[in-house]
Order: sequence, then C-alpha cells, then structure tokens
Amino acid sequence: MAQNSQIRDIFVAGLKNAHAMENQALSIMKAQHSRIENYPEVAQRLEIHIRETEGQRDRLATILDSFGEGNSTLKDAALSITGSLAALGHAIADDEILKNSFANFAFENYEIAAYRSLIAVAAHGGFSSAVEALRKSLDEEIDMARWLDENLEKVTLKYVARRQANLTAKA
Repeated sequence: MAQNSQIRDIFVAGLKNAHAMENQALSIMKAQHSRIENYPEVAQRLEIHIRETEGQRDRLATILDSFGEGNSTLKDAALSITGSLAALGHAIADDEILKNSFANFAFENYEIAAYRSLIAVAAHGGFSSAVEALRKSLDEEIDMARWLDENLEKVTLKYVARRQANLTAKA
C-alpha cells in the first residue's frame, strides 16, 4: 500500500506541476497574442491554442479534484509571473516574432514530455481514469508543436521580407 501511496503522491505532484505549467503557457501566449500585428496566421493559431490550453488546465483541475486535491496556487502564480516576464523579455527584441517562435516550439516540446511522463505514471499507478484526458492534452500539444515546426520557415521568411522592405517586422 505504501508503494501505491508513493505513486499517487508522484502523480499528484506531476498534475500540480502541469497545471502550473499550463498557467505559465497561458501567460506567455496571451502576452504574445496581444502584441501580434503583422502575422495573422500566428495570431490565429495562438488564439486556438490558448483555448486548448484553458481546456488542458481545466482537465488537470478535474483530475486533481478526483484525487481530492487542488492545484498549487503558489506554483500557478510563480510560473504565471515567470511566463509574463519571459514574454516581456522578447517584446523588446527586434526579432520578437522569431524569438517567440523558438521559445514556443521549445515550450511545446517540454509540455509534450510532461504529458508523456504523466501518462506513464498514470498507467503504472493504475490511474486509468486520467489517461484519456491526459492523452487529449498531449495530442493538442503535439499538434501545436507540429504547426510551429511546419510554419517556422514561413514566419522567418516573412520577418526577413518585412525587414528588407523597412516595415515593422517584430510582431
């Protein structure tokens, strides 16, 4: 029983971390979205993923509730602030759209790893009721990472073209 309790604790800690991670993602994406003027395709995809991320956060909260647990308000707040600061750091860069694209691709892959890890713990611990919701979130993260990967060249070349035409290029 102690081992099962330990696996539960590991899983709950991972769920709380993932909830905070999704709050961080929201603070980053919302700040980026509010600044995009010249890349409507990026703005549109961010808007879609913001809604997906809100759903991911809600699914994590539901899973936590099923374990009689809540999210970590401290972790949520700390990572939201960190996310806002990261987005602000890119806002001052001339190539903000590129820096955001790189950071978003890295963050999506971090989220993919986090969800794969949670699914592994859920399966190992017998928490099968959580797996479907976690897989849905994983699939959304994979789709976003794929979109970022497939559109990086297009965004980069649009940035270059705008710079060459002496147009606002950053966001």
